[in-house]
Amino acid sequence: MAWTLPRKAGNCRGFTRLSFEEVLWFMNVLGLFAFGLSGALRAIEENLDLLGLVALGLTCALGGGIIRDIMLSELPRALKSELDVLVALIASLSAIVLKHIKPVSSVLPIADAVGLSAFSTTGAILASSAGVSPFGVVILATITGAGGGFIADLMLNRVPTVLKEDFYASCSILGAIVFLISMQVLSPTISALLCWLCVLLLRLFAILFRWRLPRLGQSG
Repeated sequence: MAWTLPRKAGNCRGFTRLSFEEVLWFMNVLGLFAFGLSGALRAIEENLDLLGLVALGLTCALGGGIIRDIMLSELPRALKSELDVLVALIASLSAIVLKHIKPVSSVLPIADAVGLSAFSTTGAILASSAGVSPFGVVILATITGAGGGFIADLMLNRVPTVLKEDFYASCSILGAIVFLISMQVLSPTISALLCWLCVLLLRLFAILFRWRLPRLGQSG
C-alpha cells in the first residue's frame, strides 16, 4: 500500500520520508491484524461457522477504512491492496487457534484496544493528508477506528460497542486532538506515535478502571 505524507511533512525533524511511511505501514498492519482477530473472536462468541468467522473478521478489519476512503472520495485501499485482505484473513483464522489458549473474553478487549489505537492514528494521518478541516480529522479518525466494529456488531444484531462503551469513541476523539495539536510543533512521526499511545492507554485504562461518562437515562 502506498501512503501519502501530510502536507507538513517537510517539517520532519530528523525523520526521513521512509521512516514516517514505515510508521504508517506498521499502524495499518497492526490495526488490520488486531481488528481481524477482534471480529473473529466476536464470531466465536456467537458460535458462527467458519464462513461467518472470516466474514466478520474481514468486516471488522476493513470496514472503518472503507468508509473513511469513500468519505474522502477515494477508491478504498482495501480494494487495491492484497496485503490488507491477507493480514485480516490470517488474523481471523488465528482466532481459531487462540481460543484454545486464552478465553475469548480476556483477549477480545485487548485486541479491540490495539485495533482502535492503530486505526485511529491512520485515520487521523490520512485525513490530514487529504487537507480536511480539524473537525474532519477528528471525525475520520473516529470512523476509521470504530467503523469496522460498528458494522460487525450490527451484523451480530448487537448494540454496537461504540454506543455502549463510554470510553471507546472518546479515545479516538482525544487521540485525534492530540495529533492535531502535536502536529503544530512536532514531526508527523512523533505526532502519529503520540496519537497511537494516547488512544491505546486511554482505552486500556477505561477497561481496567471501568471509566464511564455521565448517563442521561431516567433514574428510579
